[in-house]
Amino acid sequence: MRIPGSATRRNAWDDEQVSTSTERHQGLQQSAFLRAARGEAVPHTPVWFMRQAGRSLPEYRALREGIPMLESCFRPDLVVEITMQPVRRYGVDAAIFFSDIVVPLKAIGVDLDIVAGVGPVVADPIRSHEQLAQLRDLEPDDVAPIVESVQALVGELGATPLIGFAGAPFTLASYLIEGGPSKDHRKTKELMYSNPDLWHALLGRLAAIAGSFLRTQIEAGASAVQLFDSWAGNLSLADYDAYVKPHSAAVLASVADLGVPRIHFGVGTGELLQSMGDAGADVVGVDWRVPLDEAAKRIGGGRAVQGNLDSTAVFAPVEVMTAKAAEVIEAGRSAPGHIFNLGHGVLPATDPDQLARLVDFVHGYQL
Repeated sequence: MRIPGSATRRNAWDDEQVSTSTERHQGLQQSAFLRAARGEAVPHTPVWFMRQAGRSLPEYRALREGIPMLESCFRPDLVVEITMQPVRRYGVDAAIFFSDIVVPLKAIGVDLDIVAGVGPVVADPIRSHEQLAQLRDLEPDDVAPIVESVQALVGELGATPLIGFAGAPFTLASYLIEGGPSKDHRKTKELMYSNPDLWHALLGRLAAIAGSFLRTQIEAGASAVQLFDSWAGNLSLADYDAYVKPHSAAVLASVADLGVPRIHFGVGTGELLQSMGDAGADVVGVDWRVPLDEAAKRIGGGRAVQGNLDSTAVFAPVEVMTAKAAEVIEAGRSAPGHIFNLGHGVLPATDPDQLARLVDFVHGYQL
């Protein structure tokens, strides 16, 4: 039965939703973060922090108390709240989705856990072709809670961009081969050198999984994505180009049609910066070891940069921290666009008030 006037009310509601969505999209596209990623003029240097949602915040520790890390990553209520906490506290120019790089592996059934004080631990490390069977394709139902979380965050954030992310194939492979974190990556390199067929098959599967995970986040509403290759700095340039770059490039290419900025970041990757940019990044993240003006020369290709204040600089007196931040901003002028960040993640002992002062300084710095 048709209710009188219901179509009119529904059409008005639909029009309102479309109008709200259009306004949000326009606001997002004019955000300082996305403008800098595209190399456009910005009203102020945009800033966000890797690991801004996490252990340095007392509200995070209180919320996560007694809840295992991976469980929290699959609970939309926690994901939304944790992602929003630093946005509320600091007024950063972008939110980073609260998750972990091993989430898509857990979602497809890989037997792993994140052990406090250790990191990801894999029950059955991959050392043979037969073991690749556990790395099946990532299906939408596997990450339904992630989709729900992203969609909810998009509504909460309004015109503040949300950054989705995934682990790069090399870094994921290192955990899967070693069975956990490693200082020398001996087993990883041993397999890479001794069994290149297995190596490329493994990284090919991981590239497909990572690409699907990024696409899922973008289609749910993420405005940008970052590919974390945390351990790539343990490789020579020749090895990176031969064994890793093609697979990272495949991940970045898999979402190129979606039109969002793609950030590529690794630690200790000063010698790899040009190659990482050439893999398809729109923005290359730089750790604290290479000044941004030098990094921009190495990267080339008219790409924006992200970084790169030493994470320990926030423990210095305010005037020292801000002086170092000013040096980073000035060096960042050498690139077409600059997104201020730390050279690595926020350390757990960081004073949140100091990060708030840093955000205020970056936002107030005269360009």
